[in-house]
Amino acid sequence: MNVIGHFKTIGAHRRLVRQGCFAVGLYYQGLTHDLSKYSPSEFLVGAKYYQGFRSPNNAEREATGYSAAWLHHKGRNKHHYEYWLDYSSENGKGLVPARMPDKYIIEMFMDRIAASKTYNKGNYTDDMPLKYYRKGNPEKYIEEHTRKTLEFLLEMLKDKGEEACFEYIRKRILNKRIGTRIAQFLYDRKDKTSPFKEV
Repeated sequence: MNVIGHFKTIGAHRRLVRQGCFAVGLYYQGLTHDLSKYSPSEFLVGAKYYQGFRSPNNAEREATGYSAAWLHHKGRNKHHYEYWLDYSSENGKGLVPARMPDKYIIEMFMDRIAASKTYNKGNYTDDMPLKYYRKGNPEKYIEEHTRKTLEFLLEMLKDKGEEACFEYIRKRILNKRIGTRIAQFLYDRKDKTSPFKEV
């Protein structure tokens, strides 16, 4: 049981997600990301199986055959594509994935970057989130638009880096103009020199 180590890991991970979400204008997602990890059903299990170099959910799966903490987590966090599995209204189709809203796709993308940085520390490279994603073989459980958007962003991250990827998200997916209202306010009040570049 490593309560302190697990608590620090959650904090470090959430801080990285918050930074990424804030950079693209998703403030609510940045502030509320993974809060369920502090609930007893997730936190105590995470502390018990804590290793520091990978998710404790994997260690719990190896020990018990499934992860109760993960089942709790995915049912409460909309940035996981597994949250969006539901029974089809068409007979015979069974479980089908629903399309995720863009803001949750972006939060999922930030989550994958943050997890790779948290567990790989100084060895992190921008291709790691894509490699980890491919290991999971999610095609059957992720809706097509959601999958294509996530894969496109992971490929862009690998090829062009965070800055270009975040700019694309702001301008093309979320259509956010970070800082422009503040910049205009300051420009109108002072010497007409805006401290922010128009995004």
